[in-house]
Amino acid sequence: MITIVTALMAILATFACYIISKKLYIHYPFPFTLPLLIGTLLIITLLTVSGIPYDTYMVGGKWIEQLLGPAVVALAFPLYKQRRLLKTYFIPLSIAVTFGALLGIISGFQLSKILGIEDVIIYSIMPKSVTTPVAMEVASMLGGIPALAAVFVMVAGIGGVVFGPLLLKLFNINGVIGRGVGLGSAAHAIGTSKAIEYGELEGAISTVSMTLSALIVSLLGPMIFYVLF
Repeated sequence: MITIVTALMAILATFACYIISKKLYIHYPFPFTLPLLIGTLLIITLLTVSGIPYDTYMVGGKWIEQLLGPAVVALAFPLYKQRRLLKTYFIPLSIAVTFGALLGIISGFQLSKILGIEDVIIYSIMPKSVTTPVAMEVASMLGGIPALAAVFVMVAGIGGVVFGPLLLKLFNINGVIGRGVGLGSAAHAIGTSKAIEYGELEGAISTVSMTLSALIVSLLGPMIFYVLF
């Protein structure tokens, strides 16, 4: 009975944080007021102030986590609706996403080396720009820490949706393909949710970019690792 109550409280608290964050974003639509960022900070603050352990929160939080799979699958709908246009631009899309995926791996490695970070952490950082399950598996193959890789994926995703729009505006990238590829290949599912705000086509392209990035990193990531090391 206590477990059920705990789970319900965690779920209700998460929904409340999201609703508050969403309303704030509607009234103040800035990169730093994104619901994902504000909602995460609210939950962290709530757990810290109340002294509730993370494991206790996850009794209910894990049920929300289970919805991640169906949410990603739902992205196939705009992908299907824009299938003809995506076929037309498949080759440039593939080239752009390949470049973006490789850049994500190499940039993470080089920056980590410059900062003098330990190798085991570097192995966990390298697959940061793809969706969590793939990143964790690749990190494990490279000798990294899967749980730590998941954290870096979250940081990359949130960083992508916070700074991505600013960079797109700074470099005057207004095309639907440029925005979709940039957000999808750099910030995976979180970036795709942001791309959908621009339009359905951007969301579809971002979905393709996210999927191709996961495939490219899982195939080429280990090979690049052995070349760099």
